[in-house]
Order: sequence, then C-alpha cells, then structure tokens
Amino acid sequence: MIEQTLVLIKPDGVRRGLIGEVIRRIEAKGLRIVAMKMLQFDETLTRRHYGQYAKEDFYPALSRFIQSGPSVAMVVEGLEAIGIVRLMMGPTRALDAAPGTIRGDLALGTRENIVHGSDSPAAARREIACFFRKKEIFRNANA
Repeated sequence: MIEQTLVLIKPDGVRRGLIGEVIRRIEAKGLRIVAMKMLQFDETLTRRHYGQYAKEDFYPALSRFIQSGPSVAMVVEGLEAIGIVRLMMGPTRALDAAPGTIRGDLALGTRENIVHGSDSPAAARREIACFFRKKEIFRNANA
C-alpha cells in the first residue's frame, strides 16, 4: 500500500551537514519526497510534535535539543513507506543500530540520532499535519 510518513532530519543531522545523505538514501530506496521544508522548532511546535512525552523525565532535554538548531521536515511517500523508513533509520539508540542504517552509520547517541520517522499510519497523519498543510504536499502523477 502507498503510504506517507513524516521524516525529520534533526538539528544534529543539519549541523553535521547530513541533509543530503539522508535524502540520498531515501531517494535511492525508491521513495519520493513530496514535501520538504527547513524550520526551527519553538516551544509550541515541540509540544505539538512531542507532547505525548511532556511528562517524561527526558522531555526537558529533548525540548532543548530539538530547539537547538534548524531541522528539515519531509513527507516521504511510497509503497509501505512507514516500515521502510523505520528500517532504514534503525533503532533509536545508536549503539543498537546496525551498520547500513542511517543511525548505525551516522548517529552519535540516543537523543542525537539524526532522524525521526513516524511509527504508524495514525502517527504519520498526526505528525504530517504538524508541519504541512495539504496544499503543500505534492502528489506524484505517476504514483
């Protein structure tokens, strides 16, 4: 099934000049980027995107990190895009991520792990709506 998912290149990935590498891997896999923007998280966007973690002990550090520099938000589309992107990213904890995955090859830790990807169709819909209006998402006529 054709799916859309949100992919974020987090501030560590932007700071380290890895935007092109993440995009290259997504496109090489045959997935399409149908919307993309660079943005700066503020407290409102942080709460909208990560609000389910607001009462967790790690939330203040997560909030500081995600607001520490620009991020790139993308809507990625393709056959089973959610699962494929999650496999490409590897586990959240960089030490658990296999070589060949984005995190296994590039991430430095659990928080500074380069990317975020939606974990379900419901999460993808909610997360995409945090960053993009429907008219900002381009449909591929050949899809």
